[in-house]
Amino acid sequence: MVRAEVITIGDEILFGQITDTNTQWIGTELTNIGIRPIRKSSVGDTEAAILEVLAEAEARADVILITGGLGPTKDDITKTTMCKYFDTELVINEHALEIITSFFVKRGRPMTELNRQQAALPKACTYIANYWGTAPGMWFERNGKVFISMPGVPFEMKNLMTNAILPKLKEFFETPVIQHKMIRTVGIGESFLAERIEAWEDALPPHIRLAYLPSFGQVKLRLTATGTDAEQLKAENQAQVDKVLPLIQEFVFGFDDDEMETVVGRLLKERGETVATAESCTGGYVSHLLTKIPGSSHYFVGGIVSYSNEVKINQLGVKPETLAEFGAVSEATVIEMSEGVRQRLGTTYGIAASGIAGPNGGSEEKPVGTIWIACAGPSGTVTQKLQLGKFREQNIQYTGIYLLNVLRKQILANR
Repeated sequence: MVRAEVITIGDEILFGQITDTNTQWIGTELTNIGIRPIRKSSVGDTEAAILEVLAEAEARADVILITGGLGPTKDDITKTTMCKYFDTELVINEHALEIITSFFVKRGRPMTELNRQQAALPKACTYIANYWGTAPGMWFERNGKVFISMPGVPFEMKNLMTNAILPKLKEFFETPVIQHKMIRTVGIGESFLAERIEAWEDALPPHIRLAYLPSFGQVKLRLTATGTDAEQLKAENQAQVDKVLPLIQEFVFGFDDDEMETVVGRLLKERGETVATAESCTGGYVSHLLTKIPGSSHYFVGGIVSYSNEVKINQLGVKPETLAEFGAVSEATVIEMSEGVRQRLGTTYGIAASGIAGPNGGSEEKPVGTIWIACAGPSGTVTQKLQLGKFREQNIQYTGIYLLNVLRKQILANR
């Protein structure tokens, strides 16, 4: 097994000023070529800290991938630190200088001495051309191990990895094959799911591992098979999926890269059906999920964010007496909301949500996290009461997933 460690460099990551999306992408791509990520680290722009984390990574990994700290300013010290780590010096790489010069000429911008110094690379490294920016990549080898330094800008890093680094790693290492298969579930907690499939999990062969990946209202089951034959591993993963599905079929909504909104959109498009939304507590979040998908105009007609009772009455046709008797957060209200938006926008389905997202506004009868959702369709209207927590953003996200799942079930029931 070839082991990899990813190191991100930059105070801005530690301070929370930017989100590190690089390591997630890198981990996926390494796994696809049979290299197993074993650790990721973030370190600030200080030489001592970088040297320390490099030494630690070299002791436990075969491939060390580093992003960040390659800019032209004084706070970017990755190159000089790599020189110290590999006991070498910076020299101008003429090919790198040519590409950097061309980068500025094409954009009609002047090139400063700081920009020119970006072509200065550690003498001990192999230069990796960056045609998408001004910071070159660097490849070091020592004692059979590889160190790769890349810019932290995701666009540049991904192009370097895809076009140069991943092919080079595949040539350098003889790697096993790693095959993943994901089962996506909704509406069942991680511990309850584990109890249902315990016997199946215990019977998995040693070269197939199971991981539970919980998120908002969902649990992903990831099967990871390791071996030498990709097609055989793929078939073995699928055989295990076929064994476990009868135990959890009612909770499974998709596989691999399927998201709930993708699955719902695909079902609607296949059937030539449409949906409209009536949202109160979710404030348009469900509409956002649906319209994230390219081609959603085929099935998403529109929505009404009915945050106030006046909009519920005037735009959706909710009866004033319903609100007076049951309140905005009630089964009766979401039934009228879903049926109203379906009728007014002329869609196959109308879906609605109304609740107390929090953190304030609850009562003893209806505490924060009380949410009602509904789906009106050709065969009638179904509802569900959610009792969530006290955190507003989480409640909105949970509601979005559960509401789309209710819609998914109704679409399947109306076959």
